[in-house]
Amino acid sequence: MQRIAICLLPGGSALAAHALAELLEGANALLAEPRFQVEWVAPDTPLRDWSQYWLVAPWRLLLGSEALQGLPLQALAAQGCLLGAVEGGSMLWAAAGLLQDRRAVCTDWLLAPLQQQHPGSVWKRGLWEIDGSRTPPLLSCARPLALPDLLLAWLARTEGEALAQQLAARIGLSVLRGDAERVLGEQHSDARHMPPRLAEALALMHANLGEPLPTEDVARLVGLSRRQLERLFKQHLDSLPSRHYLELRLQRARELLQRSGQSILQVGLSCGFSSGAHFSNAYKAAFGHTPRDERARPLKPAVTPQAHVPAPPASRHTG
Repeated sequence: MQRIAICLLPGGSALAAHALAELLEGANALLAEPRFQVEWVAPDTPLRDWSQYWLVAPWRLLLGSEALQGLPLQALAAQGCLLGAVEGGSMLWAAAGLLQDRRAVCTDWLLAPLQQQHPGSVWKRGLWEIDGSRTPPLLSCARPLALPDLLLAWLARTEGEALAQQLAARIGLSVLRGDAERVLGEQHSDARHMPPRLAEALALMHANLGEPLPTEDVARLVGLSRRQLERLFKQHLDSLPSRHYLELRLQRARELLQRSGQSILQVGLSCGFSSGAHFSNAYKAAFGHTPRDERARPLKPAVTPQAHVPAPPASRHTG
């Protein structure tokens, strides 16, 4: 029996943490004998004989601050415990000195500062990364919604491809996401040809689909005025930031409706909509049918047509 600790820091994705627990329970149901025992732990929980320790943390962490206090990361690494990180968890690994010459993913808009702060770490753009080069294995996930793909890839290595395929089918995934599909920004494969600040703004939007940022905040975080940001979006994407942000959230919602077992309300809330009615109206305006109709449709290929979203109202709206 593998004892697995899940530590959810304030501001981390509760959706990802619960998805991790449910996936492991799903794996137990498919195995002849249960292999995984999940335990929810606080940051200051005394060290135990865990086999895996998953840290679910927000991106906005002040490295070297109180966020590290109480986390037994170095002791866990010393005893060979697998370390899994979702979103900002890998930043805490680096702050604890565990990422020297090791690979981990991060969101694009943090890549440059992290490379500067931790030059000995190999920061990569991607959805997920498995660094099994030495003990302990390090698993990192840049987006909460990519966590099933990461865990399925790890289970395929440790428990066999058959179990991973069965678990993928159980949660509604038609195929496992391969290594070639790990790169962030699938909807913008030409991002390297964009102005750097536009690419940073897109990465920032992708990293905050569940709690959408006002356009003013996106502009400020990438070092632009709102008008400058709008000009970049119009020039390169022929859209406004707010409209494009809504399209990203709706596309993510569509993927969740097709590929996950979450309720329609859970999908809407996880994609930044304030209520079921708000989600349903926005979805129907974009795709011509409701989320309930989408859930009833047969599973489609992963590539979906661009949503046609009506222009947002003139007043500022972040939900």
